[in-house]
Amino acid sequence: MTAAATSSNHVPSQPDVFDFKAYLQRSKETVEAALDGSLGPERPESLREAMRYSLLAGGKRLRPILCLAACELAGGTVSQAMPTAVALEMIHTMSLIHDDLPAMDDDDLRRGRPTNHKVYGEAVAILAGDALLTRAFEMVALRSPGVPPERLLQVVGELSLVAGAPGLVGGQVVDLESEGKEVSLETLEYIHLHKTGALLSACVITGAMIAGADEALIKALRVYARGIGLAFQIIDDILDITASSEVLGKTAGKDLIADKTTYPKLLGLEESRQRADALVQEAKDALSPWADRAMPLLALADFITSRDR
Repeated sequence: MTAAATSSNHVPSQPDVFDFKAYLQRSKETVEAALDGSLGPERPESLREAMRYSLLAGGKRLRPILCLAACELAGGTVSQAMPTAVALEMIHTMSLIHDDLPAMDDDDLRRGRPTNHKVYGEAVAILAGDALLTRAFEMVALRSPGVPPERLLQVVGELSLVAGAPGLVGGQVVDLESEGKEVSLETLEYIHLHKTGALLSACVITGAMIAGADEALIKALRVYARGIGLAFQIIDDILDITASSEVLGKTAGKDLIADKTTYPKLLGLEESRQRADALVQEAKDALSPWADRAMPLLALADFITSRDR
C-alpha cells in the first residue's frame, strides 16, 4: 500500500445505500424460480396442476424473503435457507386455498384470479392444500443439504406448531367463531397473532435457526416478528376498507360482509394506522444492535405499512 493511500487526505469510499426495491425484486425472482422447481411429478396430473395453480400465482413472496433475510443476518446463506423458504410459502398457500373455501371465507378471487376451488372444485382444492402442507415438511427434512440435522429438527418443530392448533388452525377457528359477535381487542390480537402472525414469525425464526443464530438474536427476532405480524394484519384490515378488489387482487370489503371484527372497527382508521406504525417501530428497535447487517429486515418492516395491497 502506498503512502498516498494511507495519508490523512485519503477519503474512504462511502458504503452503498441499500436499494430495497432492487433487493425485493431480486429476492422475489430467486424465490419464484425455487418455487417453480419444487413440485415433482405428482400423480394424478390434476393434483399437480391444482398445487401449481395456487403456489405459482404470484404475490409479494414476503414470507420466504423474510426467511432468507433472517438466515443471512444470522450468518447463513440463501442456498441453505431456500428449501425452508419454499416450505413456508407452501404452508401459506395451503392456508389461502383453505381460507377461500365456501366453508371458510367463501371467496371467489385470490391474487387477481379465480380461487382454487372455483377452478378445480372443492375436493381437489382441499387435497391440493393438504399436499402442499405435507410437501413443506419434505422440503425441510429431505431437501436441505448442508444444514445440520439438529437445526432442521428445530425448524420442523417450529413449523409444526405454526401450522397446527397452536398457530394457523387455532387462529382460524377463533376467527370463525367470532363472526357476527362483539370481540375484544385482546381476542382480535389473539386471532391475528395465530392466524397471520404465527407464520410470519416462523419465517423469521426458522431462517435464523438454519444459520445457528444465538439466543440473543432469536429473542430479538421474535419481538421483531410479533411486531410485523400484527402490523401486517392491521394494514390488511385497513386495505379491506380503503382499496378496491382490482388493486388488492382479492375481494375487497369481505370482512364487513362477514361482520368480522377488525382493527378499524374497534379503533377507527387513524388509530389503527398509528398502531401499525408503532408496532413496526418496535420491531425495528428490537434489531437495533444488528442494524448494520439487518437492512433487509428493517426495510421489509417499513414495506409492510407502506404497501397498497
